[in-house]
Amino acid sequence: MLSFIIRRVVSGVVLVAVISAVAFLLLYAGGGDIARRILGENATAETVAKKTEELGLNRPLLTQYTDWLASAFTGNLGRSWFTGELVSVSVTNRLAVTLSLVIGATLISAVIAIVIGVWAARRGGAVDGTIQILSLVGFAVPGFLIALILVLIFAVNLHWFKATGYVPIGTSFSGWISSVTLPIIALSIGAIASVAVQVRGSVIDATSRDYVRTLRARGLSERSVIYKHVLRNAGGPALAVLALQFVGLLGGAVVVEQIFSIPGMGQLSVRSTTLGDIPVVMGLVIAFAILVVIVNLLIDLAQAALNPKVRLS
Repeated sequence: MLSFIIRRVVSGVVLVAVISAVAFLLLYAGGGDIARRILGENATAETVAKKTEELGLNRPLLTQYTDWLASAFTGNLGRSWFTGELVSVSVTNRLAVTLSLVIGATLISAVIAIVIGVWAARRGGAVDGTIQILSLVGFAVPGFLIALILVLIFAVNLHWFKATGYVPIGTSFSGWISSVTLPIIALSIGAIASVAVQVRGSVIDATSRDYVRTLRARGLSERSVIYKHVLRNAGGPALAVLALQFVGLLGGAVVVEQIFSIPGMGQLSVRSTTLGDIPVVMGLVIAFAILVVIVNLLIDLAQAALNPKVRLS
């Protein structure tokens, strides 16, 4: 198991390094006259040249990247070109907000999808058909449209939740629940649909295996067969889809945070990209890449626990 973890960690580090190199090349090489964009079109050529030298943009691109990478390894991702705030501070301050949405949506999606998927697989017929249709609709409807509908119904008309804004959990737990409930639901709908379909298919496939017929012949209850044995073997594909959904939820948070005015990484991404604040964008790219690597590692470990053959692959 230790060698399994080491291999996954090493591959994750290599992936983050490759992503950082590609992102740096695309952002800096394709950024045009960065100093003039920061200072404005009315800036003089002398002022622009001084700003370019101040930012170190007059050096070779490879030198800029190696210097940035060396600083990044120490946790220094530079400063925002527009606010002067440390990029690491900007990202970490918003990381908890986005993770509270994405992790909450992932957990809710997993629980509901398992229940719906197993129910559809066991009942079949009209129940199965109805759930498949609803899953297709949930997957097809855009997240931003779901968010707008939720705001209109539960915030504007019923006044059950806040329409916009975010309350830190340390300030008020009830206020935090009120501010994150609708965003989490908006993020969860599509993920529930995708994972439920995968769980349904995996359970149907697992229940047709010989070992399930043997367990039933031995007199085990259907509940025990499904929840102790079938789900264990059907969990691998569902976990893989759930990992993909986590990555998708990170992307979906960009839109949802804008709609609900939540100060997370998604909102920071939109603002930094609009301004052309490349150091902050680079910091966000690295943060998202590390999150994806960590989630994939956790999913790999979970799959290895469910299926020992994974550790040998």
